[in-house]
Amino acid sequence: MTTTEFKNKFNGAVGKYRLNGLSITRLDMNDSSGQGTGTFEYVFNDELRLVGVVNADESIQEVRLYATGDTSEPTGGILLTAIATLILTTNNEYTYNDAQNVIQDIGLLDRDVNQRDFDGATARNGLEYGFSVQDHDHSTFEITVAK
Repeated sequence: MTTTEFKNKFNGAVGKYRLNGLSITRLDMNDSSGQGTGTFEYVFNDELRLVGVVNADESIQEVRLYATGDTSEPTGGILLTAIATLILTTNNEYTYNDAQNVIQDIGLLDRDVNQRDFDGATARNGLEYGFSVQDHDHSTFEITVAK
């Protein structure tokens, strides 16, 4: 999937499920010419940004969602909504319930989640989904091609 296809699919999921406040207007590309890869970034707000890695053929290799804020507080709705939207974007045939199942498999919806030291992952359809808390103020959700 190219960055343009990604943006269109992401915004399509936002519109279909009325996930207000998450539309991507423009992905800023950064070339890493010497390495044959590039990156893109989109900042949703002060606490949420999206970063992706693109191969030389312009296909997306991985996508990460970086969140800042007190990780001891319950995970915010915007973060979970963005995670669900990314899952829907990377799986054409998925419904919102499928996205919730992936989030459940990662362990994010468990009642006793230790948000200070959380690291969960699951793999489906050749993709690996993971969520981890780096420290008190930073967490990351990533989708990568399963190895």
